[in-house]
Amino acid sequence: MPDHLSPLDAGFLELEDSDPNVSLAIAAIAILEGPPPSESEFLDSVADRLTTIPHARQRVQTTALDLSAPVWIDDDSFDLDHHLRRTALPAPGDDESLSHLVGRVMAQRLDRSRPMWECWVIEGLEHGRWAVLAKVHHCMADGISGARLFEALCDPDPHRTVVRLVNRTDFGDEQLGIARRVRNALTGESVTQLRSFVRGLLSPLRLARGTLHAAKGFAGIAGGVLTPTAPTSLLGPIGKQRRYTVARASMLDIRDVCGAFDVKVNDVVLAAITGALRTMLLRRGEEPRDDSVRTLVPVSVRSASNADVLDNRVSLMLPVLPVAIADPVEQLAAVHGRMAAHKSGGEAEAGQLATAFAEHWPFAPTAWAVRLASKFPQHGVDIVATNVPGPKQSRTVLGRRVIEILPYVPIAWQLRIGIAILSYVDRVSFGITGDFDSAPDIAFLAREIERHMELLVNEAHSRS
Repeated sequence: MPDHLSPLDAGFLELEDSDPNVSLAIAAIAILEGPPPSESEFLDSVADRLTTIPHARQRVQTTALDLSAPVWIDDDSFDLDHHLRRTALPAPGDDESLSHLVGRVMAQRLDRSRPMWECWVIEGLEHGRWAVLAKVHHCMADGISGARLFEALCDPDPHRTVVRLVNRTDFGDEQLGIARRVRNALTGESVTQLRSFVRGLLSPLRLARGTLHAAKGFAGIAGGVLTPTAPTSLLGPIGKQRRYTVARASMLDIRDVCGAFDVKVNDVVLAAITGALRTMLLRRGEEPRDDSVRTLVPVSVRSASNADVLDNRVSLMLPVLPVAIADPVEQLAAVHGRMAAHKSGGEAEAGQLATAFAEHWPFAPTAWAVRLASKFPQHGVDIVATNVPGPKQSRTVLGRRVIEILPYVPIAWQLRIGIAILSYVDRVSFGITGDFDSAPDIAFLAREIERHMELLVNEAHSRS
């Protein structure tokens, strides 16, 4: 059975093809205690783990005239040496040096004639540390499955059940395939879908309400994309080069803010980003208006039954960040209210429904639509901000403790700044990607995110 890319997975390839300045790879950068492993030690470790990672030895093959979605096929000339890289930072090996390297590595496109991933060992970090940069094309994984992909490179945890990542059509040997099909027929998502179908037959009113809810969500997404925001320097043409930097926060502090103001973690991080973007716009001599910054917020629609499938399972919301508000607590309240409105407005459900519908629609019209849309400059979305939960327990690689994990999100479609938020144990990292020429001040943005987070934490503690 051919292992086709889903329409959403293939869409990332189409989007990359539409702009020669875009590289649509995501990454996780793990900072580890030293000393770094030898070249042979690391190669052997990765080779042992490749069997648990879908598509690690496969490349993408397109079909003539887009008659079907691209297919994963085995790379008969697979050579691990093409995918493992090693480099070192110049002294003193600080955050700035690492950020410069990440920007350069991630600006380069992955080779489509080979499996689309790379793994870099980076030596020479200060305090005797080293790093691993795991780079993978967005067509292979979203943020959630990308985090699971990184965990597959870590040492097995004796206190956890090892879960093998699977392909979309991976049934293993015959007995395992039969067992999985029986399990899926009797439990999990199949039962959920059957119950939903029966409830729909028994309650036409509920079915109608669900359809109207999705239609409302479609209208919200379309309106967000097609309604221009107030012009700012956040949106415009981008070049090939990238900048990268990091902001950091404590998950314990964020939860204190959640408790004090009865909000969600995502509300808090978006509020800190809102305050920082407001300050950045003012510093650039621009007026932060209430319609200045619409944000693409990916929403995971990954169910428990496909938690270990390596692909993209996301929808989206398009909230406008309240950058016109100066007070951080009022910003937080506004973010919370707007996010709640978008969640109840059916945008996530509409995106999920559209993706499911595309699975059963001929691929060619979908590909042509993506290509056509990418040719026109968009003026409705200004930045992307994606929040990904990472490992809750400390992990190790070859016996070395992972100190922190930094995320990377690509930018495209005239978005000059992208922000990925990743939690790891009790730390939260904001990985900020910027276009090299039009976003030279993302280091300032990172400091402002940390400052606004501190303001919210202080407000929370003063009320406790």
